[in-house]
Formats: sequence, structure tokens, C-alpha cells
Amino acid sequence: MFSRSLSVCLIVPTFNPGGYWDQWLCAINTQLIQTRGIIVDSTSTDGTDFLVLPAQWQLLRIDTTSFNHGGSRNLALQQVPAGTDVVVFLTQDVLLAEENALELLINAFVDPSVACAWGRQLPHVNATPLAAHARLFNYPDVSRVVDLNDRTQLGLKTCFNSNSFAAYRVGALQRVGGFPSDVILGEDMTVAARLLLAGERVAYVAEACVFHSHNYSTLQEFRRYFDTGVFHSRNPWLLDAFGTVGGEGYRFVRSEISYLSKYAPLWLPQVPLRTLAKWLGYKLGRLEANLPIWLRRWCSMHKNFWNGDK
Repeated sequence: MFSRSLSVCLIVPTFNPGGYWDQWLCAINTQLIQTRGIIVDSTSTDGTDFLVLPAQWQLLRIDTTSFNHGGSRNLALQQVPAGTDVVVFLTQDVLLAEENALELLINAFVDPSVACAWGRQLPHVNATPLAAHARLFNYPDVSRVVDLNDRTQLGLKTCFNSNSFAAYRVGALQRVGGFPSDVILGEDMTVAARLLLAGERVAYVAEACVFHSHNYSTLQEFRRYFDTGVFHSRNPWLLDAFGTVGGEGYRFVRSEISYLSKYAPLWLPQVPLRTLAKWLGYKLGRLEANLPIWLRRWCSMHKNFWNGDK
């Protein structure tokens, strides 16, 4: 296979990985291709044994308060061995679904114009119907490769990406400056957008699957969408270049109602409240510059982001 001719390194940010860790390691160890890896641990305190790692893996510890979605990934990039062709970013709560998941993702780079590839996320076995639908809606079963021209049809979805299971051609990633270190979230989308604007292509590989989902409460949904609003407010160039999400929210709600009506009708009463929470969170996030810092911190899911603000 083409991927076996590439030099690959995995980068995994961790913090108290807990119960998934043994399963996570087992999934890594059973992959058809074995790679180097770097664990970037934010000083976990749950007793996770990071001494039991695959061969040629290393552990990089950072202070919990210094973690930054983009900056910590850049720090790990500096540790990647010279000559590495592709870096794969995984999170600690992702379980590779098949033994060839990594290989299928990396095979996307057989196309020299592809600079980034992200895989399909399936819901964990304990996912609520709401969490399961979110994964099925955002991660379809059909692969595609997009370039900048697709923004006329897809809008902001053109630069959709994943910070949980995505790979990058190292040279292309370095040419666009790596990951942004000043975003509350969306470092993955920012890089995909920069790559597309630089003439590269981004691949979605539906055949490369992982299990990954979150059973968010209504308050957590509010906070996640608040952070998304902050991200969009502070990065207007992204919306200027690719357009808004348009009717995506409406399409999601319509799809969610259809899915729950068929598979979990008892969950339907939650839809209006959760939809309102997301909308309100996003709108407040877009207006965050007018909010006091204590309120921004309370509304936010990623509270460490606000440590430098007064």
C-alpha cells in the first residue's frame, strides 16, 4: 500500500484519559501500520500509566494551565522526527474502529494535491440518540475531496475538519504556519481554510472510521456554541472567505427531528430547548467583546482560554 512508503507520526494530546485509555492503546497496537507517536500530556492526575506506550513513542508533559488547542499541537510538531511526511492527530477519547483505519486515512495522500485528510466519526456504544444523530449528520458515509472552488456550494462546510482524527502533510502544514495559537477552538478548521486558500485540497475519508461522540447536557451545548460564536467573532476572515453556515442549523434540526421520530421519539421534547440553547450560546459568543470577563468565562466550555483576559 502507498501509505507504508510514508513516514508517519501520531500526535495525541491527553489529560486524564481515564477509562478509554486501555482500549485506545489496544486499538493503536493492532493497526496494520505502526508509526512513531508523541503523547502531549497536560499533567494528568488520574494515575494513567504513560510508561506503557508503543515502541518509538515519546511522552511530552506540559502544565495544565498552558494547554492551548493550537499552541500545544505546534509544540508537538517541533518534536516530530525530521523527514516525517504525515502527522496524524488523535484525541484520547477516539477509538480506531478497524485495524486499517490509520492506513485508509493516510492513503488519501496518494493524491499529491491533498494536504489534509480527516476520517469518519461513529457514535460510541453509549451515545445518546442526540449524540448519535450529530455524528451521522456531520460525518456521512460518502468520501469527497474539496478545493477552494467548492465554497460556492458548500460555504463554511468546505473547510470542515476534525481535531480528533485528522492527518496533515507536514510540508503543507508548515507552509501555512502550523496551527493558530490564539483560538478558543476551531484550530482544525482554521488550518483547513488556510490550506484551501493556498491552493491545496482537503479529503474526507469515510472509509477510515473511529468511534467518537459526546453526550453533552443542554448547558454544555450552550457553552460549546458560545465558544463557536467567539471563534467566528474573532476570525471574521473565515466567514468572509467561505461564507456563513447558511441554513445548516435548520437542516440539522430538521434531520434531528426526523431521526428521533424514527428511532427515539421520547427524546423529541429535548429538541426545542437544546436548539434554543445552541442559538443563544452562539449569538452571545458573537457578542463576547461586549460581555464582562466573568460572564465570558462562565459561558465558555474552554475556560483556560480566558486566563489572559481581564
